[in-house]
Amino acid sequence: MIWSMLNEALEAMIANRMRSFLTMLGMIIGVGAVIIMSAIGAGAQEAVKQSIASMGSNLFIVLSGSTTSGGARMGSGATPTLTISDGEAVADLPSIAEVAPIASGMAQVIYGSNNWSTTIMGSTPNILTVRNWTIESGYSFTDADVRGATRVALIGKTVAENLFGDEDPVGKMIRIKQSPYQVVGVLALKGQSLDGRDQDDTIIVPVTTAQHKLFGSQFQGTVRLIMAQAVSADQMDEAENQMTELLRQRHHIRNNKENDFSIRNLAAMAASAADTAKVMSLMLGAIASISLLVGGIGIMNIMLVSVTERTREIGIRVAIGAHERDILLQFLLEALMISIFGSMIGILLGVGGALIAEKFLSMSVIFTSQSIFTAFGVAATIGIFFGFYPARKAAKMEPIEALRFQ
Repeated sequence: MIWSMLNEALEAMIANRMRSFLTMLGMIIGVGAVIIMSAIGAGAQEAVKQSIASMGSNLFIVLSGSTTSGGARMGSGATPTLTISDGEAVADLPSIAEVAPIASGMAQVIYGSNNWSTTIMGSTPNILTVRNWTIESGYSFTDADVRGATRVALIGKTVAENLFGDEDPVGKMIRIKQSPYQVVGVLALKGQSLDGRDQDDTIIVPVTTAQHKLFGSQFQGTVRLIMAQAVSADQMDEAENQMTELLRQRHHIRNNKENDFSIRNLAAMAASAADTAKVMSLMLGAIASISLLVGGIGIMNIMLVSVTERTREIGIRVAIGAHERDILLQFLLEALMISIFGSMIGILLGVGGALIAEKFLSMSVIFTSQSIFTAFGVAATIGIFFGFYPARKAAKMEPIEALRFQ
């Protein structure tokens, strides 16, 4: 019986091809829009996750504090209040796993006839662990290089490509501020950070080399910031409290005075960015879902027209023994078939549109079976929901009135 009803529904759709297609159009656009928006939203979430992972896990940045000069209040980092020994003391805290002091600046780098302006970051070998950074080729400098302030360098992929092209940089000599430095390793690709900076456009040298031979400082042993990695995510709050208490004690800050340093929890910032991306993804999906509702209303309107046109047919069916549930099921199946065919075309349209956006708009898209099945299921449900009223109207017709209809 169901198969015969399906055949009749299909014949009714074929008999009115243009009207059936226009009815499907709302579902096609709705399902396509949901899939495209879901793919773009999932791609954005994944991009944020990758940026977070590239930063490292359970990270804090301890910045030098602000100062007031001539009535003008300077921002964080204006006064060099942090030292390498501060970093060593922080590393001894039970809630801290690794610490890397950083002294950084910009400099022009030269190799042969090529030159490139990039960030020079002075640190210790621990920076690789703290930042979850691996070496693609070569090796890292050592603690002995830090103690001896040797002229060795690790270079990022962007620097390597601009200075060396296809040439292997390991073992080559580059000039930073006209002084020679040996490239001992090339850092693995990291990509952009959460704020859009190219993390691969950097060079890492021993922190003592940066202090004494590159940037200098009137305050011996000071660094711009300290990166600290907590033992675990559960100990982030404890680690922040311990660092604050330790640094206030080391810097002899009285109870009624402000800190001369600031601590930023990158894990909290990353979590906030991830939540924002998730909310945006949900919003995109919700906005696209409105098209499905519009498509459902279109199905209801066309089915009402179909019921009116087929009033006499309904009367004949009832007169020869069709039950109310048979009429109801017949029109519900027609609405469902329109929704299903429209959804299938919409899925193809959505996948194709997302791939076009990825290729020509350089957008990151990720398809998930959940989004596709959800869009399909919601479309089918909407088809049944909006098709129920016309089907019920048809089923409730009085056969004598229906047979009189001209």
